[in-house]
Amino acid sequence: MRKMLVVYYSSYGHVEAMAHAQAEGAAKVAGTHVVVKRVAELAPPEVCKSAGFKLDQAAPLATPEELEHYDAIIFGAPTRFGNMAAQMRNYLDQTGPLFARYALVGKVGSVFSSSASQHGGQETTITSFHSTLLHHGMIVVGLPYSFKDIATMREVTGGTPYGATCVTGAGNELRMPSHLELEMCRYQGEHVARITHAYTRVEPRVV
Repeated sequence: MRKMLVVYYSSYGHVEAMAHAQAEGAAKVAGTHVVVKRVAELAPPEVCKSAGFKLDQAAPLATPEELEHYDAIIFGAPTRFGNMAAQMRNYLDQTGPLFARYALVGKVGSVFSSSASQHGGQETTITSFHSTLLHHGMIVVGLPYSFKDIATMREVTGGTPYGATCVTGAGNELRMPSHLELEMCRYQGEHVARITHAYTRVEPRVV
């Protein structure tokens, strides 16, 4: 049995929906146990209320310490000025003790994201996220072009080889992830699960 965690931060429910789609995809692979959790909100309650944040999310809160108990971790966070949201950054910044013990070396890591516009920093958010995973010694997995609709021109959509993304829009164009964007997430989740089953974790050799 391979244990996978999908851990995400979501302000408005977009990344939340994508996280559950990632888990659906991973669960298609026999012998995979998938858990979905979220990181804590940091914004003050009055800011959350005035901004319309979705606070009633069913997923339980994740702790940094539990990451070492999974074979693969898929992270999801919206973009903020081309980088991950502060809530996710804060969560990752608490993984120093894991880093010191090489606890995540050899584990599989993958990332997905969202942005308000097609050019709102989806790719830089994911690739900057990869730097943290690589410092932890994780095996970084993206979304391969074998998912053919990464290259589609028939609709406005997210999607990068670095990981699944969605375009949320804003104002009167605001939308939830499309059917295609959720299918990207399912494909990525399944892809990560298959790779996790193919490779066992190698214990770190310290020299």
